[in-house]
Amino acid sequence: MRRGKRRGRCAVLLTAAVAVSLGAAGCTAGPGAKDDGRASHAPRPERSHSAAPASGPVLAVKVDNVREARPQTGLEAADVVYAEPVEAGLSRLMAIYATELPASVGPVRSARESDLELLGQFDRPVLAFSGAQSKLLPLIDKAPLRAEPPGEDSDAYVRAGDRQAPHNLYLRPGELLRKPSGDAALTTGFSYGKAPAGGRAESTHTVRYPSASFTFTWSGSRDRWLVSMDGSPARTADGGRLAPATVVVQHVKVRESDFRDFRGSNSPYVESVGSGEAEVLRDGRTYDATWKRGAAADGTTFTTEGGKPLNFAEGQVWVVFAGPS
Repeated sequence: MRRGKRRGRCAVLLTAAVAVSLGAAGCTAGPGAKDDGRASHAPRPERSHSAAPASGPVLAVKVDNVREARPQTGLEAADVVYAEPVEAGLSRLMAIYATELPASVGPVRSARESDLELLGQFDRPVLAFSGAQSKLLPLIDKAPLRAEPPGEDSDAYVRAGDRQAPHNLYLRPGELLRKPSGDAALTTGFSYGKAPAGGRAESTHTVRYPSASFTFTWSGSRDRWLVSMDGSPARTADGGRLAPATVVVQHVKVRESDFRDFRGSNSPYVESVGSGEAEVLRDGRTYDATWKRGAAADGTTFTTEGGKPLNFAEGQVWVVFAGPS
């Protein structure tokens, strides 16, 4: 896609004000029936790790995470969900899809500079986002990815009529990728398998940003961590609970970027290349770990205190970027 077209798509979104009904897109914006998180809701099926090559790129979607955006749609289908700090101490999500493409994902929001470094681990990923700060657009154009913001000629995005902008933009992933690319596209560096020895029993773990928080509570009946955000249960669009199998709290350097939002607040830059400490939550236990990522093109490895690979549980992974421990 040519640079001018990308910029045009971003500009269309930033000036758009007309809401479009979701119709046949399958988007569900409103909250559904309540779920207590017990075993009546089956956990997400395990992924198979085959030697088959990837059939295409991963799809990365920037997802809104303020209260007005919840419940989000399509997060439960993601293979990996990254939580990152943004302006004013708030949080935003990036959902990565390789083994399943849901009918709808959203609400979709804007990209940040550090997203480009994070996405460098994948082979030309597709990045779906609502727009970006004007000075950031040239960097997105130069990045080794396929940028897919909304545009007049795109059927991939629709607006929900029951929510107010900017929290009402939804993506139809099937309009960007014909089929899931497969597990081999997930070049994250993560390893999966049997839990290591040691660790400590922990039923709940909270990560706090200045104006946001994530709490993960272990459900033995579901073998999953139930997610709460800003003190409230995080639900799917149909009322279920978001419940990853593994949660990673990755302690990183967070510095000021060269960009500011329209209010003048600086956009935090998450340095996902380097090394540092982490906590890995799986099977109701917490394991202290060391993470390492040598370059933007590399995945991130997690090792135990003894230097051995720290396996994740099969299923969805949430990575929460936090400041140094």
